[in-house]
Amino acid sequence: MSKKKVVVSLGHEALGYTTLEQWDAVKVTAKALADLVEADYQLTITHSNGPQVSMIHKAMTELRRVYIDYTPAPMCVCSAMSQGYVGYDIQNALRAELLGRGISKPVSTILTQVTVDPYDDAFYEPTKVIGRYMSREDADTEIKKGNYVKETPGKGFRRVVAAPKPIDIVEIEAIRALVNADQVVIACGGGGIPVIEQKHALKGASAVIEKDAIAGKLAGDLKTDELIILTGVDHVYKNFGTDEQTPLSSISLMEAKELIAAGQFEAGTMLPKIEAAVAYLEKVPTGKALITSMKCVKEAIKGKTGTVITV
Repeated sequence: MSKKKVVVSLGHEALGYTTLEQWDAVKVTAKALADLVEADYQLTITHSNGPQVSMIHKAMTELRRVYIDYTPAPMCVCSAMSQGYVGYDIQNALRAELLGRGISKPVSTILTQVTVDPYDDAFYEPTKVIGRYMSREDADTEIKKGNYVKETPGKGFRRVVAAPKPIDIVEIEAIRALVNADQVVIACGGGGIPVIEQKHALKGASAVIEKDAIAGKLAGDLKTDELIILTGVDHVYKNFGTDEQTPLSSISLMEAKELIAAGQFEAGTMLPKIEAAVAYLEKVPTGKALITSMKCVKEAIKGKTGTVITV
């Protein structure tokens, strides 16, 4: 039996919110991923990085405040740093878990860039909040630099960056080569490092890319058999958070689009996951998208829980 190729998208729960939390969280995550390897899945893994990139951005900004000779790190550099250190923790934890099960398989992290459109509407209406809380004075300094800020009453101001749609994954052929060599690949972490093409050069963009959006694109580009999105709930729900909340065990691509149109999914949580599944299935109609929690994924791949979306 040939292995099923799958992109697995990891949410915040898989990584924790601090360095110490991440060390513990990735050990649990590695067990779930190793279960998939044992079930004969060939894994390409992508992951969130919201808390991690925010932490790095805070640290680099504070370094500049203390040591005036240091230059603040732009968002693209913070994204690259987060990819490196999150990938490092995942690949080491997963390698150790696999070896503990008698499985010798290379696990590699690819620093991944993703092109975006400089005229994407997201650059005119940034929505992603990052970094530390600032005073009014610091916020005014950011505004003078051309950056956007958002006030949280009683707490202060925070930087806001754009979340443009991904266009192309720059390192897709390198990812594909490792996938075809039956290696476990960690790529497009945090949505990928957003870059803008300028002739033959790639220039980092002050933005972040939605992690679920890149998961759907990555699965589509690789034409994987499945896309597995691991999140904080066991199922996708209709009427979530109400007395009429109903778990959905399976829906069609058309039903998914109808539920999106009906406003069934919250913009910052489930909606991007459903949109990622839709984008993937439109490119790979023979594929299957599965949305569930990490603790349930072993049962979900057997059809016992989770939400499956197919054409």
